[in-house]
Amino acid sequence: MRPIETRYARSGDVRIAYQVIGQGSFDLVFVPGFISNLDLHWEDEGYSRLLKRLAAFSRLILFDKRGTGLSDRVDAHHLPSLETRMDDVRAVMDAAGSGRAALLGASEGAPMAMLFAATYPERTRALALYGGYAHFHKWVMPPEALQAFIDTAETAWGTGATLPHFAPGRVEDARFSTWWARFERLSASPTAAAALARMNAAIDVRGILGAISAPTLLIHRRNDARVDPDASRFLARKIRNARLVEIPGRDHPVWTGDVDRVADLIEEFLTGERAVAETERVLAALLATRIYDTARLGDRMWGDRSRRFQETWRQIVGRHGGRGVDIHGEMMISRFDGPARAIRCAAALREAAQEIGVASAQGAHVGEIELRGPPVGLTGRVTLQLAAHANRGDILASRLVAELATGSGLHFTDAGRLALDELDEPLALVQVVSEQHLEPACRSKLKTAEPLALTARESEVVSLVADGKSNAAIAAELRLSEHTVKRHVANILLKLDLPSRAAAAAFSARHAGSDGP
Repeated sequence: MRPIETRYARSGDVRIAYQVIGQGSFDLVFVPGFISNLDLHWEDEGYSRLLKRLAAFSRLILFDKRGTGLSDRVDAHHLPSLETRMDDVRAVMDAAGSGRAALLGASEGAPMAMLFAATYPERTRALALYGGYAHFHKWVMPPEALQAFIDTAETAWGTGATLPHFAPGRVEDARFSTWWARFERLSASPTAAAALARMNAAIDVRGILGAISAPTLLIHRRNDARVDPDASRFLARKIRNARLVEIPGRDHPVWTGDVDRVADLIEEFLTGERAVAETERVLAALLATRIYDTARLGDRMWGDRSRRFQETWRQIVGRHGGRGVDIHGEMMISRFDGPARAIRCAAALREAAQEIGVASAQGAHVGEIELRGPPVGLTGRVTLQLAAHANRGDILASRLVAELATGSGLHFTDAGRLALDELDEPLALVQVVSEQHLEPACRSKLKTAEPLALTARESEVVSLVADGKSNAAIAAELRLSEHTVKRHVANILLKLDLPSRAAAAAFSARHAGSDGP
């Protein structure tokens, strides 16, 4: 993609930086939230994805509000009013040759967009408001919380310290955390950030909501970490004919979470047509492999083992027909055409990790991803969260993986459900068990078990295992299918919390001996 040209509009004595992208039939002005930087937006996968989606159906006009990014700073001792900042929207539209436009106001940009729509109804085609509010202290933070936020901004700005306030779900994402720290530094200075926070604290546009006549779409995440969802519910009641759509999620910035869901809603609202599925998206199985140091090896030794594993990871993924698509520090992501290949690869990677001397935990999921580039959508995020949730040695997968792998010879046990912010319902999970004996992939601490825990049939099976018989021989003797015997063996190992058939045989012999005369 060629570099986007940045231009400047004059708003009074202030210069406002703006960009124009896209060739759509109507103009869409994006009014950003707390901070922004026109150049830095394109470096984040989620942000650039959102902007490209919006520019695909509109002529998209972007700008940095006064005091942020590439625009002129504000006087911290003479803060401009919301009306003055709102007029920056008009100045940018004039400079870009836009007579009438739809406005997308995100977070703190929503009150500006609403005030513009009430002030210039003839220039407002429609309003799309994401995570918006009419009164700062009521729906964002009370005065005491604001002061704590300002204290953080003044003492730790530029380190990413504000990330938990906006996107707590991305705090453990090393790449995003690093980008967010740069985002802070390049969007505002500590003094400017504190001034912006004080400006936003003065926002109260409740009195102008009845004057908004433009068609309005409200989008809000149900568990928004920064702006109370009741803020958009209030707007839906006060703005005529406004429609509210609540979507799953906790992270506040519009470019985090399910960006495509947000873009789809906006596109359908503004064009009257549902977004056309892109041919560049394909159904794929993703595998996230996480390694970590449990032996406190020291930086040098750990670095050597980590590099060895990454080299081995590339080889094993290739042998299983997959492709390595991204590396986040000690988290590696690979893509496969089908779930069975992904799971077999995970088993091989687990063995490789053990041989190299590193701990591993893995997650697998199936869904639509971008054909090119790293997986930045919902499927990728779910896969990463599964790997983060998995314990040492686990291969944790969504139940969909198991359902699509039916007939592959792979076997899974139920692993409960996991609540994820972006999903309406908890995700059903399975854990992979080894193919040879259906042994559990990872165990908790050993528990004392008694033979009475087994059914009569399982007791028969374990005694035959102790005799050294194979699954096929046991199946023939008990007149069962070999698959059923495998299931019995798996259940025996799970109930007795034993690591192998040999351990089960020893257990049977030990208890048989204790029952003798």
